[in-house]
Amino acid sequence: MSLGVYNMTIKEGDFIKISYTGKLEDGTVFDTTNEEAAKAHNLYNPNGRYGGDVIIIGVNQIIAGLEDDIKQHEAGYEGSATIPPEKAFGDRNPQLVKALPMKRFEQKPQVGMQVEIDGKVGTIIKVLGRHASVDFNTPMSGQTITYDYKIENVLENLKEKAVGLSALYTGTEMDVDIEGTVAKVNVPLEFNYSQRWITTKGQMALDLLKYTELTEVQYIETYNEDLLEKTAEEIEEPEELNEQVAPEANGALAAEE
Repeated sequence: MSLGVYNMTIKEGDFIKISYTGKLEDGTVFDTTNEEAAKAHNLYNPNGRYGGDVIIIGVNQIIAGLEDDIKQHEAGYEGSATIPPEKAFGDRNPQLVKALPMKRFEQKPQVGMQVEIDGKVGTIIKVLGRHASVDFNTPMSGQTITYDYKIENVLENLKEKAVGLSALYTGTEMDVDIEGTVAKVNVPLEFNYSQRWITTKGQMALDLLKYTELTEVQYIETYNEDLLEKTAEEIEEPEELNEQVAPEANGALAAEE
């Protein structure tokens, strides 16, 4: 009988680090944690993070079909999962295609152009007369998608869990100190000028308290004279945090509502 170390199948509540590349039915890559792949498929963001994401299993931080597949495997597994629309980004909703008058657009509409109307991003699919039809469905809606992915590892260390989750929520690996069951998170100055951080920090703390043995999360803001000389106008909101959607409906992998 072997006394070696046995891997365990991934389960709910596990913090895992996963690397992945998502593809549409026609092979189009729409998301990836691989920097070279991002460059090759015109997805590269110079301010983005590459190398993998830390997620919590069972918290709706990834699409249902991918999570189901992950839970059948162990750390170190590398493979592919083909996921139907109902377990991916949902079926395409015809009611999300809207005909809008030209006056709603900041510039002349053209087919294929992405626009933001009332806080929602859509794609112009038709221009006819004085109206343009905008599809507010995601490009992934109604499609069977494939994820090539690898479960890099299961995190056990409290600090690694906290830092990894901060990166998922903000796009930045925040400086975290662990003292017993208290996490002290050092907040970058520029986050104080981010409206999204106000809600993000609460959800991040809630996940850490609910899914780890932490009993308290402290956010620490540090100022000195040099920092105080900078005004809100001089400090830009961090791009990744600005784009980040709260992980209860998010993650780079999550389906949109």
